[in-house]
Amino acid sequence: MRFVKRLLLLAGAILLAVLVHRVGAEPVLETLRALAWWQFVIICLPYGVIAAVDTLGWRFAFARDGAPFWRLYGARLAGEALNVVTAAGSVGGEAVKAWLVRRDVSYAESVPSIVVAKTTIVISQVIYLLLGIVLARAALDVSGPVLRSMLWLLLIEVLCVGGFFAAQAIGLVGHGGRALAWAGLTADATAAESLDVSLRHYYRHEWRRFAVSTAFHTLAWLLGALEATLMLWLLGMTGSTVTATVITALGSGVQFASFMVPANLGAIEGAYAATFGALGFGAAAGLAFSFVRRARQAVWIVVGLVVLLGMRWSQARTRVPATPYGS
Repeated sequence: MRFVKRLLLLAGAILLAVLVHRVGAEPVLETLRALAWWQFVIICLPYGVIAAVDTLGWRFAFARDGAPFWRLYGARLAGEALNVVTAAGSVGGEAVKAWLVRRDVSYAESVPSIVVAKTTIVISQVIYLLLGIVLARAALDVSGPVLRSMLWLLLIEVLCVGGFFAAQAIGLVGHGGRALAWAGLTADATAAESLDVSLRHYYRHEWRRFAVSTAFHTLAWLLGALEATLMLWLLGMTGSTVTATVITALGSGVQFASFMVPANLGAIEGAYAATFGALGFGAAAGLAFSFVRRARQAVWIVVGLVVLLGMRWSQARTRVPATPYGS
């Protein structure tokens, strides 16, 4: 799997290089030069609020309130940073989230919450992409290929999210664990069966928390549209919030479809270049926009890694015991 991800990372880097070559580096740099350093600092700030709202979405993915908000917030920042920088994909970051909150909640509670949060995030992503399609058809002169791409991405998301949710709701997690144990690929199915029970209990009895979690994650996507509006304005583009919503909605769909590519490298840049071109801003502006978002992401990766070190140091001082999942 790591070899495949590294191969996809290489392919994404090649695609990005081709895009820059075809569009031209100078038009991209010309757009970026319009951004002063203090404006970039302003651009970095809204993500802290977006991450906080997403953290509230994770909090309601628990069957009960356990860990304090600020510990969940720190764990999310650290986990998301690792999700980007590790070649292993999102598995490493999600495991770290559960590990960092273990002083307040057991793995039997935190691991199901992470799965539920992933589910509500992708459901909110479907909602946001659907909103982008509605706005693109009603308020913007978006070309056919872009709109068709959004519709195809919506179909892919609906099918994948529906399958992911159904697998949890009908107990396929437990069946899968028992199948792996029967095949000798794992020692026993205790952890999978415990996770299966927790997930099904949550979806059957905690549907209000499920709805609130989805609502918070949807709000985070909408705040992301406001963040994108700010980026457009500071880059000298006269784009409305509706335009920013369509741009980021398409970007979210591409992000979902290219989840196997580390950091969605190349894929997201291509999507923004095509969308900005269709909206009349030009492909160079789309690449500049994506590079600014990458730079903002890099800042928060550093913040997340610093938070990770701080939380590890704090937990080492208190010697928090690690309880095996399923025990």
